[in-house]
Amino acid sequence: MNRIMDADELQEMLEANGELMVAVAEFDQPLELHLHDAEIDDESVRLELTDGVLTFDVDEVSGAWQHTHSLADLGLE
Repeated sequence: MNRIMDADELQEMLEANGELMVAVAEFDQPLELHLHDAEIDDESVRLELTDGVLTFDVDEVSGAWQHTHSLADLGLE
């Protein structure tokens, strides 16, 4: 079951890991946040993309997890 994340929790996870995957209610795929392209305040998340800016409410985030890569992800297993 998904739960609502709060802004402080998201910011803490982002700072601890440098990048973060988030599940957002209005998007079918998870979004990847990085320290250099995401700003989290009490009410919203602002994500700078190469061709624009995406903003969504913090209360729309239903989950977050550390984004990792494996050798298999890179075809090097």
